[in-house]
Amino acid sequence: MTDITQNPEELMAKVLGTDASSGRSRKRTRWLVAATTLAVIVLAVIILSWARKNGSKVEYVTADVVRGDLTVAISATGNLAPMNQVDVGSEVSGLVVAVYVDDNDKVTKGQLLAQIDLSKLNDEVARAKAGLTSAEAKLAQTQATVAEAKANLARLREVLELSGGKVPAKTELDAAEANLQRAIADEASAKGTVDNMRAELRVNQTNIKKATITSPVDGVVLERQIEPGQTIQAAFQAPVLFTIAEDLTQMKLEVDIDEADVGEVREGQAATFTVDAYPNRTYNATVERVRLGSTTTSGIVSYEAVLTFTNDDLSLRPGMTGNANIMTLDRKDVILVSSAAFRWLPPAAQGGGPSPDQKGGLMNSLMPRPPDRDEKKVAGFATSANQQQTLWVLKEGKPEPMVVTLGASNGRLTEVTSGNLEPGTKVITETAIPIR
Repeated sequence: MTDITQNPEELMAKVLGTDASSGRSRKRTRWLVAATTLAVIVLAVIILSWARKNGSKVEYVTADVVRGDLTVAISATGNLAPMNQVDVGSEVSGLVVAVYVDDNDKVTKGQLLAQIDLSKLNDEVARAKAGLTSAEAKLAQTQATVAEAKANLARLREVLELSGGKVPAKTELDAAEANLQRAIADEASAKGTVDNMRAELRVNQTNIKKATITSPVDGVVLERQIEPGQTIQAAFQAPVLFTIAEDLTQMKLEVDIDEADVGEVREGQAATFTVDAYPNRTYNATVERVRLGSTTTSGIVSYEAVLTFTNDDLSLRPGMTGNANIMTLDRKDVILVSSAAFRWLPPAAQGGGPSPDQKGGLMNSLMPRPPDRDEKKVAGFATSANQQQTLWVLKEGKPEPMVVTLGASNGRLTEVTSGNLEPGTKVITETAIPIR
């Protein structure tokens, strides 16, 4: 294996099969190294000279100025959803004995969806009725006691009046008054018990009604989450049994708008969107509202916009991903120029100056050059409205500058609001050096 740390003379001597330690061989090796290096330099100069001479003619890529419509759109992605989606749950616990609908079934308001076992609930109603009967009987007893206490007190007061205050004794009269007050209190307590038992009965009767699960709206069942024989536990939170979309012919697309674009989105703006299921079909939508609340995900702030649309053929389904374009600006019959024309500058303006074979010779082209101080200025251009910008028009094969005022831009095309541009004018977008 060749030792790459050897000097060029030793490597050349080994290739030639000579002894690098002898003076004659060392001298011959040095001449060979120098001759090889010179040959490489001359060959490079010849190749560079041929390339420059055959590529010295500059050609330009142009684009025609046109008159047309300019549409500026903001792209956003979101998911389709029904305008009104209802989760149907159960407020009572029990065993599901029957389920009458399935996914995709159309339902009407009040239609029976499922039935929970009523055995336990019926027993609770019967117990509440019995308790109410007992409470009403107790109330009747207390009312009789009140009547008796009132009569006894009235009799004692009458005797007191007839006897001139001699009888009955004051203690006996006080006891009669106390008995009346206790009877009135017992009557009030009994009335409260009756009211409580009536409320309990109503609750149990309501639970029986709630055990019959019905649809609250007209719509379509999107999802069924229960099966017959399943036990429902509604102790802390009502479990969701069905998800129903009220009307799938009227839907919405909820998209996230970047904070940099949200200022351009307004209610009532037109929009279009596509879905992966039908990539060649475009749907129309309208911006209904842009929510004020923001959402931050991985440090990116966005605002949710709601786009409404019709789905008469029911081709779209809830949950589909929609790729939307919201039309924020629509200009009709304006002068349009390729945006690339505003990024191009002629070589001299880019700081390149004359070609190496025109200034300094070929050897100068092999020498290193300082960095271009104006390179950053060529990297891009602003597209702010009403800003003046220079573009280059091709006339008789030569670029000529023209100052124009910019309007709106969609990135590919830019509106020109003032300047001597006419449709058909060729503007330079890039330089093409042909290879022959």
